[in-house]
Amino acid sequence: MFSAIAVIFGALVGSFLNVVIFRLPQGESIVLPASHCPECRTPLHWYENIPVLSFLVLRGRCRSCRARISWQYPLVESAMAALSYAIYLLVGATPLFLIYFVFCAALLAIILIDFYHQIIPDVISLSGIILGFAASFINPLLSWQDAGLGIIIGGGIFYLIAGGYYLIAKRAGMGGGDIKLLAMIGAFLGWQSLPFVIFTSALMGSVIGIFAMIEQKKGGKTVIPYGPFLAVASIIYIFFQPEILYFMSRYYLR
Repeated sequence: MFSAIAVIFGALVGSFLNVVIFRLPQGESIVLPASHCPECRTPLHWYENIPVLSFLVLRGRCRSCRARISWQYPLVESAMAALSYAIYLLVGATPLFLIYFVFCAALLAIILIDFYHQIIPDVISLSGIILGFAASFINPLLSWQDAGLGIIIGGGIFYLIAGGYYLIAKRAGMGGGDIKLLAMIGAFLGWQSLPFVIFTSALMGSVIGIFAMIEQKKGGKTVIPYGPFLAVASIIYIFFQPEILYFMSRYYLR
């Protein structure tokens, strides 16, 4: 029963995340107006707003104007439902479930917003820093000291890297959103997570960056959003934290 609740809850929050992803970068309210077709602006009935199912029943088209509905909507809803279920299997119905759920929901929104618009809204990252640090007081796996150090070290490392790159290349190589995102990651996961998150995201970014350079044909001036790689690396860390810390300790203590 709790597994089913976790899936349904995740899908419902995923539906709300679609609103956040679509409206937040445009400076629109995520509350009003109510859900509507982005093409004809017709308000949606409740039965047109059921996560995933409505998309399938409507065959991916608006009931009023027959405009195509983006596959992003059911994919985000399904992804959040899967993450919610996976988190429940990992930690059960505990306060840690809510902490990781909120964190993953924020990361999922950041992945899509940064991918489409190459921005990470401050309302997500700065609020996440505060929530992550506050959550450390009830997080059995993280002390408030570790969360505080995660904020300072996470934001500080990327700030120094961005500043150094600007001094050398005379242009910005990393946005301020990435700096705040890593500070948010440090707040939720602690400073211990940062080596893995930075290394893994850099590795993924390098691989994708090579393909982007070939595709865009801009050489060193190729621009790709870095936030999605940080977010994916953080999600991986959540589910494999014991194994990651074990192998990291074996490596550093050799």
